[in-house]
Amino acid sequence: MTWEQDTPLPQRLETAETFSGYPPCEPTVTLRCCFRVSLRCLIVDDNPRFTDAARSLLEEDGISVVGIATSADEAVRLANALAPDVVLVDIRLGSESGFDVARRLVDSHDAPAPAVILVSTHEEQEFSDRIAASPAAGFLAKTDLSVASIRRLLGT
Repeated sequence: MTWEQDTPLPQRLETAETFSGYPPCEPTVTLRCCFRVSLRCLIVDDNPRFTDAARSLLEEDGISVVGIATSADEAVRLANALAPDVVLVDIRLGSESGFDVARRLVDSHDAPAPAVILVSTHEEQEFSDRIAASPAAGFLAKTDLSVASIRRLLGT
Protein backbone atom coordinates (compact mmCIF):
# COMPACT_ATOMS: atom_id res chain seq x y z
CA MET A 1 0.00 0.00 0.00
CA THR A 2 1.14 3.52 -0.68
CA TRP A 3 0.76 6.59 1.46
CA GLU A 4 -2.07 7.83 -0.80
CA GLN A 5 -4.01 4.57 -0.43
CA ASP A 6 -3.55 4.36 3.36
CA THR A 7 -4.20 8.02 4.16
CA PRO A 8 -7.75 9.43 4.24
CA LEU A 9 -8.43 12.23 1.75
CA PRO A 10 -8.91 15.01 4.38
CA GLN A 11 -5.50 14.24 5.90
CA ARG A 12 -3.85 14.12 2.46
CA LEU A 13 -5.37 17.51 1.62
CA GLU A 14 -4.21 18.96 4.92
CA THR A 15 -0.70 17.61 4.32
CA ALA A 16 -0.70 18.98 0.76
CA GLU A 17 -1.61 22.41 2.09
CA THR A 18 1.21 22.24 4.62
CA PHE A 19 3.81 21.28 2.01
CA SER A 20 2.74 23.53 -0.83
CA GLY A 21 1.75 26.61 1.12
CA TYR A 22 -1.45 26.79 -0.91
CA PRO A 23 -4.86 25.58 0.13
CA PRO A 24 -5.90 22.44 -1.76
CA CYS A 25 -8.60 22.71 -4.38
CA GLU A 26 -12.03 21.39 -3.55
CA PRO A 27 -12.12 17.82 -4.93
CA THR A 28 -15.77 17.90 -6.01
CA VAL A 29 -15.24 21.09 -7.99
CA THR A 30 -12.13 19.69 -9.63
CA LEU A 31 -13.87 16.47 -10.62
CA ARG A 32 -16.90 18.29 -11.98
CA CYS A 33 -14.71 20.51 -14.17
CA CYS A 34 -12.35 17.82 -15.35
CA PHE A 35 -15.00 15.38 -16.54
CA ARG A 36 -17.36 17.72 -18.40
CA VAL A 37 -17.20 16.42 -21.95
CA SER A 38 -17.82 18.63 -24.95
CA LEU A 39 -20.89 17.55 -26.88
CA ARG A 40 -20.79 17.12 -30.65
CA CYS A 41 -23.90 18.58 -32.25
CA LEU A 42 -25.55 18.40 -35.67
CA ILE A 43 -28.13 21.10 -36.45
CA VAL A 44 -30.95 20.22 -38.86
CA ASP A 45 -32.79 23.35 -39.96
CA ASP A 46 -33.54 25.05 -43.27
CA ASN A 47 -33.24 28.59 -41.90
CA PRO A 48 -29.65 29.86 -42.36
CA ARG A 49 -30.16 32.75 -39.95
CA PHE A 50 -31.14 30.33 -37.20
CA THR A 51 -28.34 27.85 -37.95
CA ASP A 52 -25.71 30.62 -37.92
CA ALA A 53 -27.04 32.05 -34.64
CA ALA A 54 -27.38 28.61 -33.03
CA ARG A 55 -23.88 27.58 -34.09
CA SER A 56 -22.38 30.76 -32.61
CA LEU A 57 -24.34 30.43 -29.37
CA LEU A 58 -23.51 26.76 -28.84
CA GLU A 59 -19.84 26.97 -29.81
CA GLU A 60 -19.35 29.99 -27.56
CA ASP A 61 -20.44 27.84 -24.61
CA GLY A 62 -18.47 24.71 -25.49
CA ILE A 63 -20.64 22.56 -27.75
CA SER A 64 -18.90 21.59 -30.96
CA VAL A 65 -21.23 22.00 -33.95
CA VAL A 66 -19.94 19.33 -36.34
CA GLY A 67 -22.39 19.96 -39.17
CA ILE A 68 -25.53 21.60 -40.47
CA ALA A 69 -28.15 19.82 -42.58
CA THR A 70 -31.11 21.37 -44.37
CA SER A 71 -33.00 18.18 -45.31
CA ALA A 72 -33.81 14.74 -43.93
CA ASP A 73 -31.51 12.93 -46.35
CA GLU A 74 -28.62 15.25 -45.56
CA ALA A 75 -29.28 14.89 -41.82
CA VAL A 76 -29.14 11.09 -41.96
CA ARG A 77 -26.01 11.14 -44.14
CA LEU A 78 -24.20 13.63 -41.87
CA ALA A 79 -25.29 11.89 -38.67
CA ASN A 80 -23.88 8.59 -39.93
CA ALA A 81 -20.65 10.24 -41.13
CA LEU A 82 -20.03 12.60 -38.20
CA ALA A 83 -21.44 10.61 -35.25
CA PRO A 84 -22.79 13.57 -33.25
CA ASP A 85 -23.87 13.14 -29.63
CA VAL A 86 -26.95 15.27 -30.14
CA VAL A 87 -28.98 16.41 -33.14
CA LEU A 88 -31.18 19.51 -33.02
CA VAL A 89 -34.05 19.03 -35.49
CA ASP A 90 -36.50 21.73 -36.53
CA ILE A 91 -40.05 20.38 -36.34
CA ARG A 92 -40.97 22.15 -39.57
CA LEU A 93 -38.17 21.47 -42.01
CA GLY A 94 -39.48 22.96 -45.25
CA SER A 95 -41.84 20.38 -46.72
CA GLU A 96 -40.46 17.66 -44.43
CA SER A 97 -41.53 16.79 -40.91
CA GLY A 98 -38.95 17.03 -38.14
CA PHE A 99 -40.74 14.12 -36.46
CA ASP A 100 -40.01 11.94 -39.50
CA VAL A 101 -36.41 13.14 -39.51
CA ALA A 102 -36.06 12.23 -35.81
CA ARG A 103 -37.40 8.72 -36.49
CA ARG A 104 -35.05 8.26 -39.46
CA LEU A 105 -32.05 9.43 -37.43
CA VAL A 106 -32.76 6.89 -34.70
CA ASP A 107 -33.71 4.02 -37.02
CA SER A 108 -30.82 4.45 -39.46
CA HIS A 109 -28.02 4.24 -36.89
CA ASP A 110 -26.09 1.00 -36.41
CA ALA A 111 -24.13 2.38 -33.46
CA PRO A 112 -25.92 4.04 -30.57
CA ALA A 113 -28.17 6.68 -32.11
CA PRO A 114 -27.55 10.32 -31.24
CA ALA A 115 -29.95 12.03 -28.88
CA VAL A 116 -32.48 14.04 -30.85
CA ILE A 117 -33.90 17.31 -29.57
CA LEU A 118 -36.78 18.84 -31.49
CA VAL A 119 -36.76 22.63 -31.84
CA SER A 120 -39.32 25.10 -33.13
CA THR A 121 -40.46 28.70 -33.07
CA HIS A 122 -43.88 27.34 -32.10
CA GLU A 123 -45.01 26.48 -28.60
CA GLU A 124 -44.44 22.97 -27.27
CA GLN A 125 -48.17 22.59 -26.51
CA GLU A 126 -48.96 22.63 -30.24
CA PHE A 127 -46.97 19.41 -30.68
CA SER A 128 -46.99 17.81 -27.21
CA ASP A 129 -48.62 14.51 -28.27
CA ARG A 130 -46.31 14.08 -31.26
CA ILE A 131 -43.24 15.02 -29.19
CA ALA A 132 -44.18 12.43 -26.56
CA ALA A 133 -44.66 9.75 -29.25
CA SER A 134 -41.38 10.58 -31.00
CA PRO A 135 -37.94 9.10 -30.24
CA ALA A 136 -36.71 12.60 -29.30
CA ALA A 137 -35.15 13.28 -25.92
CA GLY A 138 -37.31 16.39 -25.70
CA PHE A 139 -38.25 19.76 -27.13
CA LEU A 140 -36.75 23.23 -26.94
CA ALA A 141 -38.27 26.44 -28.19
CA LYS A 142 -35.72 28.15 -30.40
CA THR A 143 -35.85 31.18 -28.11
CA ASP A 144 -34.82 28.95 -25.16
CA LEU A 145 -31.89 27.30 -26.92
CA SER A 146 -28.75 27.22 -24.77
CA VAL A 147 -26.04 24.79 -23.78
CA ALA A 148 -27.57 24.58 -20.30
CA SER A 149 -31.03 23.71 -21.67
CA ILE A 150 -29.55 21.02 -23.94
CA ARG A 151 -27.54 19.51 -21.09
CA ARG A 152 -30.62 19.61 -18.85
CA LEU A 153 -32.65 17.66 -21.42
CA LEU A 154 -29.83 15.14 -21.87
CA GLY A 155 -29.18 14.84 -18.15
CA THR A 156 -25.48 15.71 -18.50
